[in-house]
Amino acid sequence: MTVEMRLDAHARTETGRGAMRRLRRSRRVPGVIYGAGKAPQSVAFDNDQFYRLLEEDGFFSTVLTVHVDSKKEQAIIKEIQRHPFKQLVQHVDLQRVRANVPITVHVPLLIVGEEVAPGVKKGGVLHHDMLDVELTCLPKNLPPHITVDVSGLNVGQSVHLSDLELPKGVTVAAMQQGAGQDAPVVSIQATRKSRGAEGGETAE
Repeated sequence: MTVEMRLDAHARTETGRGAMRRLRRSRRVPGVIYGAGKAPQSVAFDNDQFYRLLEEDGFFSTVLTVHVDSKKEQAIIKEIQRHPFKQLVQHVDLQRVRANVPITVHVPLLIVGEEVAPGVKKGGVLHHDMLDVELTCLPKNLPPHITVDVSGLNVGQSVHLSDLELPKGVTVAAMQQGAGQDAPVVSIQATRKSRGAEGGETAE
């Protein structure tokens, strides 16, 4: 079932540590919405709704519909401040988006094909060099994730940023800085077992 990425919020005027503590005691998550040429607005989110969406895979890589009282905003999560040792969100920063202005967002990588990769079958270990990738695109083109197919990888081989299959209109932010930023995304690294398999030896 598709989950609606909607956040309900109320404008707030009180600031400061005391006001933040009172909000959290009343089961509200304090936050701010900024950007798109508008003044920043302090808001408070419903605790249960926010934590429920926080569990969704696409929460951090989706354009959210934020209802602030009677107004509606389009925004993305930019930063979440968490309590140092409790499972609590202390503050949320959201950035407004405009349909015709590109955004830069970290999007998770979805690795597929590990179980059939030749390098893994030989005993190599799949190493996740990155867990997500920073993409630039218009809000309407933002994908929930990028799929990385490793089914053809052998020991010592990698998938780099330049190898990623991206939707139309989407670019890797790092690659805009030149080919020298073409870092590995995922690789298959050798082990004693895989080295033995390559040499035709019997692994211990």
